[in-house]
Amino acid sequence: MPSKYLAILFDIDGTLIISGGAGAASWRMAFDELYGIPADIGQYTDTGMTDPDVGRQTFVAVMHRQPSRAEFAKVLERRLYYLYQMVADSKDYRVLDGVEELLPRLLDDGYLLGIVTGNLEAAAHIKLHRAKLNRFFSFGGYGSDAADRGELTRIALTRASLVYGEDVRPAQCLVIGDTPHDAEGAHAAGIKCVGVASGKFNVAQLNAGGADYVITSLKEALPL
Repeated sequence: MPSKYLAILFDIDGTLIISGGAGAASWRMAFDELYGIPADIGQYTDTGMTDPDVGRQTFVAVMHRQPSRAEFAKVLERRLYYLYQMVADSKDYRVLDGVEELLPRLLDDGYLLGIVTGNLEAAAHIKLHRAKLNRFFSFGGYGSDAADRGELTRIALTRASLVYGEDVRPAQCLVIGDTPHDAEGAHAAGIKCVGVASGKFNVAQLNAGGADYVITSLKEALPL
């Protein structure tokens, strides 16, 4: 029986790869260079937030004021500069179980693969580039498209339709992610979510967080 799904949208961090702390290290280095404060984003932000929210909340926490536009643009630019270096040098960077087998198999089976992530688009591709995973994804919704996870997921769905050449409905799409934020964003766009307990949340937490299906890793069969 053919699958009802056309497009599958993947989160990055904790779902496809672990950057080995490269993301947090690059924020820390950006703030250290610009303001002499090695900011720890983990103190001020949650897993699954968008990059602009992470940058803004961290700035307000350490500087005790809102950034100007020019300041914020500079923080984001420096963060991307250091991210490239940190990802390349990370000793703990790794592709998660099942990913390298699953992605080509899904493409062979005719699915459209996209990204849905809180990362800025440039940051997403820096993280995927090291493992040569970029080539599997023809569209996406990113933290640089919207601060709201639901909105950036809807944007990814719109782009799936552009790539496919015809309308891709929410019911024909599946989001795969490792946090309750992924489930919230998927549901806000009318899409079902598969929770993968490969990041910081376990099976029980993902079930409680609203995932429609939960698997322990991408070595397990997807509910297609």
